[in-house]
Amino acid sequence: MLNAIGLQNPGVTYFMENDLPYLKKFDTAIIVNACGSTIEDYVELAKVLNTLDIDGVELNLSCPNVKAGCLAFGTTYEGVKEVTSQVRKVLDKPLIVKLTPNVTDITMPAKGAKDAGADGVSLINTLLGMSIDIHTRRPHLANNTGGLSGPCVKPVGVRMVYQVSKAVDIPILGLGGIVTASDAIEYMLAGASAISIGTGNFIAPDIAVKVVDGIEDYMKKYNIQDINEIVGKVEMN
Repeated sequence: MLNAIGLQNPGVTYFMENDLPYLKKFDTAIIVNACGSTIEDYVELAKVLNTLDIDGVELNLSCPNVKAGCLAFGTTYEGVKEVTSQVRKVLDKPLIVKLTPNVTDITMPAKGAKDAGADGVSLINTLLGMSIDIHTRRPHLANNTGGLSGPCVKPVGVRMVYQVSKAVDIPILGLGGIVTASDAIEYMLAGASAISIGTGNFIAPDIAVKVVDGIEDYMKKYNIQDINEIVGKVEMN
């Protein structure tokens, strides 16, 4: 999937008044993805989220940094460390930093997150892609480029999770192209403590249940008592 819809949402006030009460009906952890265009945005949002009955915050650092020529916060060690450290000062809840894959060395932003006090990192976010209509000779997307997600990005995600697992000693949430239990297990073997499914939900709304069932079948087949036994256990050639 190639999209350029941005991070559309009705805002934190609406979330507090409508979405959160609904989510609290379910026996599940609630982790809020937070984004902003400036460090001040992130800090103010974190202050509000810190007052809510939620289980954690995922800091999305792939948003435009208007004070640095529209670069993404997540592309450098310094950028990630700066915004994460400022949020950490006002947020007492578990903090996960979501990293962009559009970098030369994914380990540097990960180290920035860890050094700033993040409890974990999640990766990967979408890859930057483009598609052109050959008849009109114009990009299919009004934004010209967009975020590429789905099964095609999985090898990149698995590779980056592996690299980050060797560079930092904080938990990793692996995501990117997971549509089967095998995909999820690959991420865990590479070093992910947990996995997340995004685009796969557009293919099959019950995909998470199928993935969990498949992981259980895998554990039975190989007599694995605790799924954590396989985290980071890839045997390199």
